[in-house]
Amino acid sequence: MVLVGSLDTKSAENDYVRQLIENAGVRALVVDTSVLGEPGFTPDITRSEVAAAGGGDHADLVSAHDRGHALTVMAAGAAKIVAQLQSEGRIDGAIAIGGTGGTSIAATAFRELPLGFPKLIVSTAASGNTEAYIGDTDLILVPSIVDVAGLNRISTRIMANAVAALVGMVTSEAEPVGAESLRPIVAASMFGVTTPCVTEARRLLEERGYEVLVFHMTGSGGRALESLISKGVFAGVLDVTTTELADHLVGGVFDAGSERLTAAGALGIPQVVSVGALDMVNFGPPDTVPKQFAGRTLYEHNSSVTLMRTTPEECAQLGSEIARKLAAATGSTALFLPLRGISAIAMEGEPFYDADADERLFASIREGLVGSGVTVTELDTDINDPAFALAMVDALDAAIKSS
Repeated sequence: MVLVGSLDTKSAENDYVRQLIENAGVRALVVDTSVLGEPGFTPDITRSEVAAAGGGDHADLVSAHDRGHALTVMAAGAAKIVAQLQSEGRIDGAIAIGGTGGTSIAATAFRELPLGFPKLIVSTAASGNTEAYIGDTDLILVPSIVDVAGLNRISTRIMANAVAALVGMVTSEAEPVGAESLRPIVAASMFGVTTPCVTEARRLLEERGYEVLVFHMTGSGGRALESLISKGVFAGVLDVTTTELADHLVGGVFDAGSERLTAAGALGIPQVVSVGALDMVNFGPPDTVPKQFAGRTLYEHNSSVTLMRTTPEECAQLGSEIARKLAAATGSTALFLPLRGISAIAMEGEPFYDADADERLFASIREGLVGSGVTVTELDTDINDPAFALAMVDALDAAIKSS
């Protein structure tokens, strides 16, 4: 197990973690990322080696007294070294402890490790917004509770628990369910208000021999989806729920970025897309909705999530954006429009029903896809009707089999 840490300011703490690892019967390979002080014990890979791997010189980092630059160089070096250790089969897990600086260095290194490779950081930054550290990976952050500054009854317990957890991951002989399967993998995008559609689609796809990975469209879910698509994991994509595009346009909290809905098209992977939950923008509790949206139609989904209905103008912009991205696709692409409701709360009689907004969305999509080669199918159902799920599955199944 590789242990990445600063052996000057965090020497005793890292040495304690090293001992915990080796007491559990696992070899610890220590990488020192310190800059100024002297290491408290001898690492397997020195800070000079880390700096060189990051394109710098350790002596120069010391004399420059530029902490930000030093962190950048050491993070780049640690990432290169850890990736090489993993590719050579020399490590089976990765762990680190630290404050914001140490967490930043270790997270930069650990994010490069493959999905499923055990990786964990005990961090003072493990609460609040951790997106900058985790990104779209499966990196685990464990709250340190107290600062990583000395060994005490709380810090030693937290570190011991973290090591035990990672040792368990590294030494486990259990195989993931279905690991022996060679079934083609399909990605599906889901939100609470499109769950019936995706649940039925998943059932139908599994009956036809596919393994289905469902992603929750909360910003990080969309980024993870796009990242895995770009890595060639999927045979096809069932992108039922493109709601994150609305958050990106309007400023909601579930923004997946400008690259959402681009990876499959760029790689030519068959995709079947819909407009699920584009009737809403997501915010936190009601008092977090920005003041400029006073007077807009709101719906309290739960105590932590407030939804805001997209306007006809916003829907027209979203339709144009979807059309632009799909028209650029290099592979088989189909778009499905549910004319009676794009989410569970956008059907007639529901809080977000707005026929004008939906029609503006549909019209801008139709206009933008004229002559594009993208197949557009309109069904007189709502998005959660089983018939809608079946139609999308039929289209994706056919596209995958012919690709």
